[in-house]
Amino acid sequence: MSQSLDTTFAALADPTRRAILAMLLEDDMAVTDVAEPFEMSLAAISKHLGVLTAAGLITQEKRGRVKWCKLEPDAMRAASVWMQGFGLFEPVNLDAFERFLKSEFPRDDAP
Repeated sequence: MSQSLDTTFAALADPTRRAILAMLLEDDMAVTDVAEPFEMSLAAISKHLGVLTAAGLITQEKRGRVKWCKLEPDAMRAASVWMQGFGLFEPVNLDAFERFLKSEFPRDDAP
């Protein structure tokens, strides 16, 4: 699982790849349509798509002469579960913590 998490997070580390994933949330897209909003070559977009495909975050298939990209949302499940583990801890309220410490450990030199 560690290797797949590493691959997933490495793929998500790039803002262009995150933008591509956001675009694919709407619907499957042809590679040329994916490339359209970006100011980079089709070859550069293809490399980004290759990283996303290798991570399993998207699939690519040829339909006629056009290569299509499809989001694979289940591929992020392991990363999502891993990140949710950090949400189990309540944020620390420092003011309440300070009041607790003062009540439990009163200082002798306090006025």
